[in-house]
Amino acid sequence: MELKERFEQAVAKSKLLTERPSNDVLLQLYSLYKQATEGDNTQEAPSNPFDFVARAKHDAWTNLRGRSAEECMQEYIDTIASL
Repeated sequence: MELKERFEQAVAKSKLLTERPSNDVLLQLYSLYKQATEGDNTQEAPSNPFDFVARAKHDAWTNLRGRSAEECMQEYIDTIASL
């Protein structure tokens, strides 16, 4: 099975988890998904300094700048498999 298919299966499996992962794991999954599907973050940082969730998501995705889609897909797959 090719990487993209396994990634799509992991994304589908992530929606069926019986227990909610920790916020750190959710943030990691979010940033890996965004980097794998959209590439480097080119969006402006959130303008509201009190929107901590949006800022955390933005920073987590930005921290993956330069990583390949394939690398992020594999890490996403591995993270889902470990849950």
